[in-house]
Amino acid sequence: MVRDSLMPAPKLIVTVCTANICRSPMAEALLRHALAAEPEPLRSCKVVSAGVAARGGEKVSPNSVDALAKVGLRISDHRSQPLSPELAAKADLILCMTESHRAVIGLALDPVPKNVHLWREFMPRGKSREIADPYGGPLAEYEACRDEMVEAIPSIIEHLRKLAAG
Repeated sequence: MVRDSLMPAPKLIVTVCTANICRSPMAEALLRHALAAEPEPLRSCKVVSAGVAARGGEKVSPNSVDALAKVGLRISDHRSQPLSPELAAKADLILCMTESHRAVIGLALDPVPKNVHLWREFMPRGKSREIADPYGGPLAEYEACRDEMVEAIPSIIEHLRKLAAG
């Protein structure tokens, strides 16, 4: 079977938020964990995170670390990185937390990537599409943010399966 005309499964997925210290590191770990349970080719997808206004090398928010530790995932070694034009160009799929992130990417990158979506974009209509920034809030806000991400993972996996199937 010739697959040249089919869209292959994404090889690099980038999760994006503002500073890459709260939401996108949690999204990266959650999606990586979910993909590890999938058959090939999804299992081989690489997931990284970045921020549209990130400084490189910042530590992840302690509440992000704690929110994911409660579900058995460790992100304490994460260090922030900006969404560079090079990283965006290599990405097969970019998943943002809010429309403002998508807008910033559209303004900052030339050419504008065609593969930019919201994390919750593939969910059924009526569901909130954006994930609010918990930065500076209590642990409960980070846990709610995590749970909104987890809720969307099946719809992201289904989207990835469709891409892989062509």
